[in-house]
Amino acid sequence: MNNNNFTLRVMQIEDYENVYKLWMTIDGFGIRSIDDSEAGVARFLKRNPTTSVVAEADGRIVGAILCGHDGRRGCFYHVCVHKEYRQHGIGKAMAVFCMKALQEEEINKVSLIAFQSNEVGNKFWRKVGWTFREDLNYYDFTLNEENITRFNHL
Repeated sequence: MNNNNFTLRVMQIEDYENVYKLWMTIDGFGIRSIDDSEAGVARFLKRNPTTSVVAEADGRIVGAILCGHDGRRGCFYHVCVHKEYRQHGIGKAMAVFCMKALQEEEINKVSLIAFQSNEVGNKFWRKVGWTFREDLNYYDFTLNEENITRFNHL
């Protein structure tokens, strides 16, 4: 494969099955049952219809980024390129595609989360000039009735 043998386009919900299959091939990846279900991705794409991307080569999806924003800041989720298609500029081209889509939405900053165990991803993001933040902590809270009730009573 040469560097021009892939195409990029906006992700559609019809891509879900093939994107999910791709996610399942990626080491160092975390998938959540609700958020990453077809219904969860459909909600995300409905809210962010122009900012997510897929890369296609050889008749199949070989890369994807879920990209969205909250009106202030953008975020990349589930950035991946199939192992057989890495080192051909696909990841960088998809990131630029998403960055330009965010700029069209007047968003001027983007972040992403990479698991510490994702050596390939962390090496890539540092190599291409993204800032590794050591000055903050990331917190998660699962929204369900039990957790909200417990939180409210603490």
